[in-house]
This record gives sequence, structure tokens and C-alpha cells, in this order.
Amino acid sequence: MMKKMRYLFRTAFLLILAHVTQAQTPVFVSGTDGYKSFRIPAIVATPAGELLAFAEGRVGGSGDFGDIDIVMKRSKDRGKTWSALQVVATYDALQAGNPAPVMDLTDPSYTKGRLFLFYNTGNNHEGEVRKGKGLREVWYKTSADGGKTWNEAVNITTQVHRPKQPEVNAAYNFQEDWRSYANSPGHAMQLASGPHKGRIYIPANHSEGDPKPAFTDYRAHGYYSDDHGKTFQLAETIPVEGGNESTAAEISGGRLMFNARNQKGDVRVRIVAVSANGGASWDTTYFDHNLPDPVCEGSILTIGKDKGHNILAFTNAADTKKRDNLTLRISFDDGKTWAREIPVDKSSAGEKDFTAYSDIVKTGAQTIGVLYERDGYKAIVFKEMKWSR
Repeated sequence: MMKKMRYLFRTAFLLILAHVTQAQTPVFVSGTDGYKSFRIPAIVATPAGELLAFAEGRVGGSGDFGDIDIVMKRSKDRGKTWSALQVVATYDALQAGNPAPVMDLTDPSYTKGRLFLFYNTGNNHEGEVRKGKGLREVWYKTSADGGKTWNEAVNITTQVHRPKQPEVNAAYNFQEDWRSYANSPGHAMQLASGPHKGRIYIPANHSEGDPKPAFTDYRAHGYYSDDHGKTFQLAETIPVEGGNESTAAEISGGRLMFNARNQKGDVRVRIVAVSANGGASWDTTYFDHNLPDPVCEGSILTIGKDKGHNILAFTNAADTKKRDNLTLRISFDDGKTWAREIPVDKSSAGEKDFTAYSDIVKTGAQTIGVLYERDGYKAIVFKEMKWSR
């Protein structure tokens, strides 16, 4: 009996070790395909089961501004191998970034689903845009064949942004004076149930007016479409100064949970807001001290149901001081608590920025694909993780 118990313990330990230390697959490697750097991962699955990985391809280096394209690769085998690189969106020699893809699965005109890719363009560094010396715009593209071909880009800046630059465009004359602007980054979402079923929702953030100390000019917000991209509405801004890069997921009852980076950095955890009306306005806002964060991006995703609650997955660099210790967490109660904590990747000797931005996608009944920046932004890699109830 004792020998059998030792065998069972050893087998269980090896299984746990295997799922924690599973090797990752490189998807975008800096210095290849004509790009010195790849950053800002996003990933979605098509109804056919293919995975589509997006990133910013940065031509000149790793900086956030410059000649930047949005690129994509495809996997037909759950992330084991990836296609050649495809350029999806460009802005001449300037910046196209913050890819936020989502599948619209409820449009009767597209029975196989239609893929949306929301993104931003910019003509100056973020710091200069915050000063009013540059412009960020908001666009989307669609694909009816799983990303193989794309329609022309649609500019929705006047619907979802509030810039005050009438000298650039007479329509850009909003008193709110939003300046910096960014989608997610990471996947956008679509509500699958409740009174707002079918709503396409894009988490975002903006700066408002002149720069303020500790990034308090930043606020997180969302925008959405209830008519499959024909028109868009702005959601209420999250009432926390410093709200920045954001992500969202559906919780039970057709509600929406919004999760954002705290750019102020005074509280090194995630900002959470909950909405009963599909993300149009906010009922509750709080800091989730169960989700430590070093002032970085994170990703949240609905992956199932359990006893009347939605099961959520969340990844981020779970460290309050540095971008490291990428961790997958699972919640079985709509994000109130996080019952599972699964290490994804971590530095061996405290290397700088070892795991940073990430995005997640459901790949199976109890598997999640994690697309993330690794080893000082040398590559964006993919790893499939197992989780259990």
C-alpha cells in the first residue's frame, strides 16, 4: 500500500510539474520578418478552431512609437505550429497598434462568424500626444473568412473618442479634450447571454486634458456596438484616476466585469468595475487585492459556467515590483475569488521584464492558450495550460 501511495504521489507530482513547466512555442521573434521587435500580443479562436495571434511589428526597434504594423499568424493545431506572418494593418511609416480582435458570432448575415480587429493609429509619441501635440485615432477592420482577407478600415474616432483638434478635422472638436487613446490591448469581447446578448465590447483608455502628476489624467473606459459594427456607443468612464490598459469579460446574469491597469502605481493591484447593463455604466468599482500587478497589462476571459456562476481566467505578471511571474488564475464565482493559481513562466535569476504583456484564449474544455511577451521582449510565445475545477 505504501509503495502504491508513493507511486501515485510521484505520478501526480510529475503531472503537475509537466503542466507548469511545459515548453512554450515562439510565435513572433524579434529581429525576424523585417521587424526589430514584436510587442503587444492578442489572440482569438475562430469557429473553425484556428487560433489567430496578433502583435505589433515594430520596424525600427522596441519603442512604442515609430513605423509599426499590426501583424498576424495562424495556427491550425492548437498552437503547436504557426503560419507565415501576415500584415493586417498599417499606417504608412507611422504607428498602427493596440490590436483588439473579437469574433462576432451572432450576426445572421455571417453564419460562420465575422472577425473584427479594432486598432489605433498615432502620429506622435504618447508623451507628446498627452501634451496635445499629436493625435490618436480609432479604427476597425473585418474579415468574413477567418482573417485570410480583410475589408477596408473604418474610422470610428468621432463615435468612441473625444479629441479636441479642429485644426486637424472639424469633427474633432470635443470639449472633453481626450488626447492619448488606446484599445485594450488584447482581445475584445462579445456578450453571449442576457439582455445585451451580441453586444461587441472593446475596453479602452484615454488621457484627458493636460498631463497631470502620477498619470492622473488617464482614465479607463469602454465602447460597444449593438448592431454588428454599424454604430458605436461610448461607455461611462471608470471612476478611478489612473485607469489605463484594460480588459473585460462576461459574468453571470449578462453582467460585465472590467479589469484595468492602475497607471498611478500607488496601489499595485488591478482596478475592477462591474456593470449590470452590459458595460454601459458601472455599479461597483474596487481594487482587487487578490490580483497583484506591477503596472502592466493583463487579460481576462470567460471560459465556462459553474453552479450558476461564470468561470473566469485571468493572466498577468503577478508581481508588484517587476514584470515577471506570469500567472494564470481561475475563478469559479464571477471573479469574486480566484481559487486556482497556476504558474505560467518566471525568470530563473530575476531577469528584467521576463514576462510582460499576455492574452488568453480557450483552447479546450480545460485548457487555455497563453500568448505572452518573454525574456525582455525578445519574443512573443504561446503556451497551452491545463486547469482543473
